[in-house]
Amino acid sequence: MKKIGLYLMILLLSCGSCDFFVTGKSTPPEKSWQEKFNAELPLLGHRNWILVVDKAFPAQTATGITVINTGESLQDVLRFTLQKVDRSLHVRPVIYTDKELNFITPIMVPLVNGYKKELQKTLKGIEPQTLLHDSVFVKIDQASKLFKVIVLKTEETIPYSSVFIQLDCKYWSSENEKAMRELMKK
Repeated sequence: MKKIGLYLMILLLSCGSCDFFVTGKSTPPEKSWQEKFNAELPLLGHRNWILVVDKAFPAQTATGITVINTGESLQDVLRFTLQKVDRSLHVRPVIYTDKELNFITPIMVPLVNGYKKELQKTLKGIEPQTLLHDSVFVKIDQASKLFKVIVLKTEETIPYSSVFIQLDCKYWSSENEKAMRELMKK
């Protein structure tokens, strides 16, 4: 009798997952946020957005918005994201930050100056455009009605630290677009 119990215990432990007994198959491991993002990036194009946001950024109800919880620091997620966008053949980033961030002092948030310096290094000389925080929501709301928005939620707790990336076409400039439109008028 003890042998049967021992055999059953070994059998249960060797099968690994309770899902196996319920469904007949084991549950695949959850994809990392990087894998999820890498799967999305080739599908994105100009007019899509990637938001690298702080912890308090609100969940959205718009259907065009996909939220991926990274569980990582904003700077690490931003570096990864910009590196992947930079390596893509089809899109380039247009970067926005909250205007309010420029007015937060170390008295208000002790780590803010360190965050701002690190952000400058991460952006590698790209000067972001600034928008009032509420203006960002208007842009995102408009964009999500027609285009996909990827939200990469981070563990950052500095207010107004989110970075908003509007994607533009890498291989077709606004100057080319303007010149073509002028030719079309003739």
